[in-house]
Amino acid sequence: MKISPSFRMISFRSGPLLATGVGLLCCSLLVSAGVVLRKERGNGEETLPDVHEHRRHGQKERLHDVKPGPLKIFILAGQSNMEGQAAVDTINASDPNHGYSNGTLKYLIKDPRTEAEFAVTVNASTGNWTVRDDVWVWFNENGRTQDGTYGPLSVGYGSLGDPHKFGPEYAFGFVMGDAIQEQVLIIKTAWGGKNLSVDFRPPSSGGNVGPYYEMMLQDVQSVLGNLSKLFPAYDTKSGYDICGFGWFQGWNDGLVASMVAEYEKNMVNLIKDVRAAWKVPSMPVSIPVAGFSGWALNVQRRLDLIQAQFNAANETLHPEINNATHPIVAAEETRGFWRDPKYSPADRVYHYNLNAETYWWVGKVMGQAMVKMLSSV
Repeated sequence: MKISPSFRMISFRSGPLLATGVGLLCCSLLVSAGVVLRKERGNGEETLPDVHEHRRHGQKERLHDVKPGPLKIFILAGQSNMEGQAAVDTINASDPNHGYSNGTLKYLIKDPRTEAEFAVTVNASTGNWTVRDDVWVWFNENGRTQDGTYGPLSVGYGSLGDPHKFGPEYAFGFVMGDAIQEQVLIIKTAWGGKNLSVDFRPPSSGGNVGPYYEMMLQDVQSVLGNLSKLFPAYDTKSGYDICGFGWFQGWNDGLVASMVAEYEKNMVNLIKDVRAAWKVPSMPVSIPVAGFSGWALNVQRRLDLIQAQFNAANETLHPEINNATHPIVAAEETRGFWRDPKYSPADRVYHYNLNAETYWWVGKVMGQAMVKMLSSV
């Protein structure tokens, strides 16, 4: 596979690859230098419609021609930060002019420091949020129906399908849509307040299988069995490929020393078990580490959990799931994406202060690592 010459990688720490005979030729990556778009922000209306307005009125864009072929599926899972807590348009209550809070997406698209990075999130022609129909999303939460939240990629796939929130799937989807020629689907399964030790406990770790591990598999299977209903444009003749798994989690395990002590083992077993469940023995796995408090973090349990995540992706420590020549497990450093409460919509360390920039970069490096792994063979 080849990556677009204009596709810039952010550094990340990768681990070993699974040395099986199964190839990773899942996706066709774009090679045109013009694929990674950086659209200038338009002079459209100040108030952006929510993502549900986009869906109703069909304000969608295809940022490149989709190549015929199997649907390329990426599965994301975790707890509340994978659900997505990034604030889109929170008003600053202390601002007499009722401006948007620092760290919201609405603030970032106008801040000179960040406007170039986030220009791609705005449709230059309409001034509305970009809605990508080359990338579909299904999220298990909705808050209004039992069908989850689903449709083309945009804001609005955050916790409970809130149109004013997003999670790591947002930037991850931009990265994958820019890099892959075929249609992309992100299946996101996440629940707040869940740990890996008990709630997501994989079968290979012994003991009771975690109920949310089982629910994750059930949700994925339900979506796969209803692709035509959920996404009418799905090409049943071409079918689909499950191409990768992303995991963003760690707050609850980090509260308990015994859970931290077994986190590395459980993470390795989770990778083994989901690969077996989805019958993709060499499926790439991308793990943004739990970088709460950024580089100021000094709680040893949490430092140990971050190290466990890096260790799980280390090819020397775990050659059973990775491969030093062509890595298929990566753990990405995220502590540099932390933004203090004074630059954020809220003071909630466990939700990265609801900072949209933090969630954007977490999703972006998770996607960049995934593209690198997919293109390594």
